[in-house]
Amino acid sequence: MKNKPIYVEILIEDNVERVWEASQNPTLHEQWDLRFSSITYLPKEENEAQLFEYKTKIGFGIAINGWGKSVGTLHSKNDSRTSSLHFGSDHYLSPIKEGKGYWKYIPEQSNTKFFTQYDYEVQFGTPGKLLDRIAIRPLMGWATALSFDVLKRWIEKGDAPSGQYIRFFTHWIITFLFFFVWIYQGLVPKLIMMHPEEVALTNALLPLKPSDTNNMVAAIGVIEIIFGLIWILYQNKTRLLRLQLVILPLLTISAIFADTSVLSHPFNPITFNLSLIVLTIIGLLAGKDIPTARSCKRVR
Repeated sequence: MKNKPIYVEILIEDNVERVWEASQNPTLHEQWDLRFSSITYLPKEENEAQLFEYKTKIGFGIAINGWGKSVGTLHSKNDSRTSSLHFGSDHYLSPIKEGKGYWKYIPEQSNTKFFTQYDYEVQFGTPGKLLDRIAIRPLMGWATALSFDVLKRWIEKGDAPSGQYIRFFTHWIITFLFFFVWIYQGLVPKLIMMHPEEVALTNALLPLKPSDTNNMVAAIGVIEIIFGLIWILYQNKTRLLRLQLVILPLLTISAIFADTSVLSHPFNPITFNLSLIVLTIIGLLAGKDIPTARSCKRVR
């Protein structure tokens, strides 16, 4: 089964010339496009296609290098523009071998409909095709859509791409951190280990029979796991962060009330929960007006 080409469309509230400059000028382009770390135009003669080289850093000091060719066309009838692209990479780690596509700019009153469609061949044979279907192609589509929204916010609001990406990645790092913390706290010390300290603290707050205390600890563990899963599944992270600003102080006070000796423990409720509270506040500040791939149309 042949994969569908990647298609991304967004409406930008500015004229075609502004959008064209931000996407065709390599110095500007590399600032907002998440798929490229740097883009370098090569010298060319008049009326020839623009050749360029790109680099994508993937971490650990490794970067994938590639090549490209772009041809821009102006349609004088309605002032729309098209940029045809031919790209590829010979790098041994690049999942993309060679591809083609286009960017199109269509004026709509004082706005610009900016969209792209592209497809490519993959490396590594059948395993490469399978990896592309499962991970690479969805990731490329998502990265393209996110980048388009970053461009839109930059042009419309003057919100610099670097600041947008700092907020975006801070937001998601904190999201996955809280996902891990709540899952771990519910699963390991409560459900798997049934740690004596968890049992003792619960019994101090709610004097119950030993079997009932263990059941209560397990129930709390299940609730924490569910809350951890909600961090991934629920879209409105601001509500979760605000809820944590209530839950974490209550948990801290409850632990101290149950047993004041916990204050002498390493990574005790004061130091541990205070760190989580600070991260929650950072999450609230960083999570304001972050870019999202959901703002783009993904089907032609």
